[in-house]
Amino acid sequence: MEQIILHVDMDAFYASVEIRDNPSLKGKPLIIGSLPKERGVVATCSYEARTFGVRSGMNIKEAYRLCPKGIYMHPDYNKYKAVSQKLHEIWYSYASEAEAIALDEAYLDITEQAKDEEGARRIAQLIKQRTQNEVGLTCSVGLAYSKTAAKIASEEKKPNGYFEILNKEDFIKLIIDRDVRILYTVGAKTAEKLYQNGISTVRDIYNNEEKVKKLLGKQGGWIVDMAKGEDHRKVTSYKPEDAKSIGHEVTFQKDVDDFAYVKDVLVLLALCVKQRADRYHLKGNGVTLKMTYADMKGITRSRKTEVIDSAAEIYQNAVELLNNVEKRPIRLVGVSMYQLTKEEREMTLFDLLEDREDSNEKYMQERLLELQKKYGLDFAGNLNKIYQMETLHKTVEYMRKHK
Repeated sequence: MEQIILHVDMDAFYASVEIRDNPSLKGKPLIIGSLPKERGVVATCSYEARTFGVRSGMNIKEAYRLCPKGIYMHPDYNKYKAVSQKLHEIWYSYASEAEAIALDEAYLDITEQAKDEEGARRIAQLIKQRTQNEVGLTCSVGLAYSKTAAKIASEEKKPNGYFEILNKEDFIKLIIDRDVRILYTVGAKTAEKLYQNGISTVRDIYNNEEKVKKLLGKQGGWIVDMAKGEDHRKVTSYKPEDAKSIGHEVTFQKDVDDFAYVKDVLVLLALCVKQRADRYHLKGNGVTLKMTYADMKGITRSRKTEVIDSAAEIYQNAVELLNNVEKRPIRLVGVSMYQLTKEEREMTLFDLLEDREDSNEKYMQERLLELQKKYGLDFAGNLNKIYQMETLHKTVEYMRKHK
């Protein structure tokens, strides 16, 4: 093989961590995400819950309908991040390049370390053993000649599985009669287009190459290549500055029509976005406001800016965008900063005279003081807690009830 790639994927990660830490949950249908009386979705669930039809991304109320006797828990993201760091340290020690896809999965290029297929198998088993012994969790590993094949291989024998696809011929033989959604980039909307045109399996793609390309354009060509086992993508280590945006959003437990309250929430979201950007020393050249109305209609509004390096600027731009949207009940609001960069902002005479950094800091302190007077909470003194996703949501909900 020109390249030897592993795809490592944890088994029901959040749920498995909770079961590890509380063995009494073992063997029970555990659903991590929102609680049944809240708005939200399933983040992940145990395999026992999956037998009831529960799955990641499902509306929590639908999950409760399917599994009313399940155990429902909020996720503990700080704990999962700490576990993830240990996992990635183990995995990355065997790779020349590592590409994290999420907290619980990654691609590893082990071509140099493995030398050959037998060496690759040894590394795969070492990763599985160390993940179990040092972290107390199981993972599934796929060994293959390409990223697409490695990803599919890791899903073949879940949970706690191992599978290998060593060449294109084996890949094609494995997937030829499977649904088109098995292929990389084929999501629900793309699949629906294919279904409507009589293409439902990988074999159908083979038999209708030109039709697929005409129907889907550039993506169609990519899908045809995937169906043939052609994937020359390299494992590429993640660089934060390569991300398209950094953002935060919250879903209200009841629809909100008080836009003054929404502006208060934007203060916290802007601070969260800035804190996350600071971790990677990133700035932005634009701000996006995301909203979902009560009728589930979603909108985004963006504006290009000079280099943004303060929460005040994120907040002010988000407010201006909010002022120009239709005012009716909403269920979700989010703020993000896009066109990320590590470049410094060019200083102007105005910046020098006004001491812009101190001015922006003072502005946000004033906003936090206003929130404290309004809601009776010490926001400024508890920002480190508010930066945590679960605390942020609880704080926003408290504000909604006491506005």
